[in-house]
Amino acid sequence: MAASTRERIIETADLLFYQQGYEATSFADIATSVGISRGNFYHHFKTKDDILDGVINRRLANTEQMLDRWEIDGNDPAERIRSFIYILIVNGEKIRKFGCPVGTLSSELAKLNHSAQSDAAGLFTLFRSWLCRQFERLGFGEKSDSLAMHILGRSQGVATLANAFDDDGFLKREVDVMCDWLDAQMASLGDPSDEIAKRV
Repeated sequence: MAASTRERIIETADLLFYQQGYEATSFADIATSVGISRGNFYHHFKTKDDILDGVINRRLANTEQMLDRWEIDGNDPAERIRSFIYILIVNGEKIRKFGCPVGTLSSELAKLNHSAQSDAAGLFTLFRSWLCRQFERLGFGEKSDSLAMHILGRSQGVATLANAFDDDGFLKREVDVMCDWLDAQMASLGDPSDEIAKRV
C-alpha cells in the first residue's frame, strides 16, 4: 500500500510539474490532487526535491520503455526515427497547451540553477543516443550524432512554437517537413556532394 501511495504521489507530481511548473507546484497541490493528508504526504517525501527525483526517474523509465517499444515495432531505423518525429502529433494537444514535458522541465530547472538540471537533461541524452544509433545503422557514420542533434533540436523548436501560437496546423506541417528532411538524408547516402547532407 505504501509503495502504491508513493507511486501515486510521483505520478500526480509529474502531471502537475508539467502543467503548472515545478516551482509553482506546492506540497499542498500534490497532496490535494492525490487525496491524502499532509501528514501522510510527509511520510513518503520530506522535500519537493525528493519528489522531483522521483518524477525524473519515472520519466526516464517511461522514455526507455517507449524507445524499446519503437525498437521492436519499427521495421528499420528510418521508421524508428519517424516514430520519434510523430511523437509531436501523438502528443500534439498536450504540447500546444503545455509545451514539451522534457524541454519545459529542463528550461525551468536551468533558470532556477537547480541541482537536478543535469538529471532532467538526461532525458534529452536518452533521445540523442537513441537517434544517433538509428542514424549509425542507416550508414551515416560520424555524421550520426550531428543528425540526431539536428532533428532533436528541430522537434524542440517546433514544440516551443506550437505551444506559443497554439497552432496545430504548423505542428503538422513541420512534422511533414522533418519527414521530408529524413527522406532527403536517406537519398543523400553515398553522395558526399549532396547539398542537403552538407547543411547539417
